[in-house]
Amino acid sequence: MSTSTIAVAGTDIRIPCAPGQTVLEAAEHAGWAIPYSCRKGVCTSCTGSLVSGSAVVRGRGEVAGPAESVLMCRAEPRGPVVISPRRIARGEAPRRRTLTAVVHRIRRPAPRVVVLDLRFPIGRRAPFRAGQFLEVRLPGAEPRPYSLANPPQHNDAAQLHVRTEPGGLFSDLTVGALEPGDTLEVETPFGEFVLDDGDSPVLLLATGTGFAPFRSIVLDLIARRRTRPVHLYWGVRTEDDLYLAEQPRRWAERHPWFTFTPVLSRPGRDWAGMTGHVQHAALTAHPDLTAHHVYACGGEAMTAGTHALLTSRAGLASERYHADTFVPATTTIRA
Repeated sequence: MSTSTIAVAGTDIRIPCAPGQTVLEAAEHAGWAIPYSCRKGVCTSCTGSLVSGSAVVRGRGEVAGPAESVLMCRAEPRGPVVISPRRIARGEAPRRRTLTAVVHRIRRPAPRVVVLDLRFPIGRRAPFRAGQFLEVRLPGAEPRPYSLANPPQHNDAAQLHVRTEPGGLFSDLTVGALEPGDTLEVETPFGEFVLDDGDSPVLLLATGTGFAPFRSIVLDLIARRRTRPVHLYWGVRTEDDLYLAEQPRRWAERHPWFTFTPVLSRPGRDWAGMTGHVQHAALTAHPDLTAHHVYACGGEAMTAGTHALLTSRAGLASERYHADTFVPATTTIRA
């Protein structure tokens, strides 16, 4: 089978696609960035339209254009195609590295959260952008992706925030047996969940360990002395689930451009802060989001619901909404 051509509707972008490549893989190789998260066809972050042509969607069969909601991470073109992705921007071809990381420190700041600090071999660095993730390689199993919680200035290491799930191959069985000095094989970096280059105000909406990429993003802004207005909403069930809350509270005290609002869905009697779901808390405080960018990280129900709510009720432009969706490892591989 010969190389196909992927054309992007309404642009002069033309991308060569080798046999066996998906649209996402071909775009990456050519230096174009399309939004994605899980890369396994579950989170739907990469969906777009197949305007014309045909493609085989891995695990789902052939589809012919015009067709909506096509998974670009799974679609292999069969001949020339025209696509219309949610977003496409000039980027760089990924320079991923596979490394053997050493477990440096293990902390358990909340009952079901493990903070895992890894160190790369001496002299080895793995450059990444704030908001990206790595994949943990396990023998005989699918890779497990985890957001990089450390800032990109510290690219000789990786900090992972792991929510433990009973019986989870990595989150429970592997992490539960790890000790300092043990090793893990990782590949990095992946993902397009990174801040745009503008100066418009930003809302960051996290649930659970969705705080991890936002830790990297805010620490990167601090390191680069940026003053772009950023408001982090972190939604959890109980106050004990705010496992590193002292950090965003400290950022808010030191940096006037940063605001932090924790939101509890099951508050205790003494809780005086915001309650309910994180997206509703954000909407209450920001009824007009026409000038904002919104970044949401958490479970599929939250990220999809947030997009629907804020675009319909707050005037948020769809192209200004960015999601990094965690899907359970029992469904695919995202822990």
